[in-house]
Order: sequence, then structure tokens, then C-alpha cells
Amino acid sequence: MTASSALKALEPIRIPSVADAVFEELHQQILSLELAPGTRVSEVEVARAFGVSRQPVRDAFYRLSQLGFLMIRPQRATVITKISETAVLRARFVRTALEIACLRVAAEVATNDDIKDLEKLIKEQQAAVSANERQVFHRLDDDFHRRICEISGHAYVWALIREQKAHMDRVRFLSLASSAQTALDDHVLLLAAIRDRDGTGAADRLTIHLGRIENILGRIRAENSDHFEE
Repeated sequence: MTASSALKALEPIRIPSVADAVFEELHQQILSLELAPGTRVSEVEVARAFGVSRQPVRDAFYRLSQLGFLMIRPQRATVITKISETAVLRARFVRTALEIACLRVAAEVATNDDIKDLEKLIKEQQAAVSANERQVFHRLDDDFHRRICEISGHAYVWALIREQKAHMDRVRFLSLASSAQTALDDHVLLLAAIRDRDGTGAADRLTIHLGRIENILGRIRAENSDHFEE
């Protein structure tokens, strides 16, 4: 195969657009509750804040509405949707199924270097918990689960999980003040199961880990009732 024919076989590299950048920033602000449920947003104000035209903001708004995070009402205010318990539980179900499939494979194929990568993430999570840095821990939590997908050879699955789990993330963020240490302890047990090549044990630990959100949902709602749908 010639160099030119090999190059033609490659998929074109996708360069993020302005709309992508706006979407990612708004998406992150919604999940971290910087933009709280019920907050009114407008294309004009967002475009002005980001220094862009209204079209990429309109595109980002549409994507967020399709994910269920924005309610766009013609001739009325566009608002950040409130948290839906149904959406959270559906997301937990889908995420668990996808991650267990990756986790079982990862437990079989993980190399020593893969284990070291996960150990490094655990140490960074411990530091974030000690410093009470919730946003840092949230990012490292995602990095840990994403790395497991990569180890399994199915890195593409993380994009699917990321989209599905978004409805869980707002609840997770609200709970991190009290549950970060528990999440970290779960990660330590997950890593131990992967190290032991125990796919079944790892799957059981992950089911418990992701299922904790059902146990705390009622408490989080009671403490933050204005953030949830009626």
C-alpha cells in the first residue's frame, strides 16, 4: 500500500467548531450546577458572554435541548431544565450495562502499565478528597471510568456513557460533599478486582458503585427540592 492510499483510508480529523466549544462550556456549567436548574438563559446574553455570533449558540442550545437540559420555548424564556428522577434512573441503568461490559474485558486484558495508570488516578483522587476539591474529584472520577473503557479496547463506548450519564452528574455533583470518599473507596475495590483478574467481582462492585445514586436520590432531592421536577 502506498503512502497516498494509506492516507486516503484514514478518516478526516474533525476540528471542534465554535458551536462545539459553546456546547461543551454550557454542558459543563449545567452539570456542575454553575447554571442551576430553572435558570433562564438567552442566545443574546450567551453570545455576548462568549464573544461569538448567535448561530453557534443556537446550535449549542438545540443540542442541549435534545439531551434534555434546556427547555426552548418560542417567544418565552429558555430555561435550564430541572432534574428528572426518571432520567437519572434510566441513565444509571444504561451506564451500568455499558460499563460492566467494558469492565469484564478490562479485568482480563489489563497490563501492568494499565494498572499503574489506574493507581495514579486513585492517588490523585485521594488528594482531591483531602483538599475537598469537588470539581477536580468529579473530573478524576470520570477519568478513572474512561480509562477502564480504554483498557478494554472499547474507548468509543465512553462517548456513549458520557452522554447517558449526564443526567446522573448533576445529582452526583450535589452529593460529592458527603459521598466523594465512598466513591473513592469503591474505586479502590474496583481496582483490586481488576488487579486480581476478577471480572465477576469487578462487575458486582461496579453495580453497587453506580447503584448508590438510587439510595441517595431521595435525600438529595429533599435537600435541594428547588432543583428537581415536581
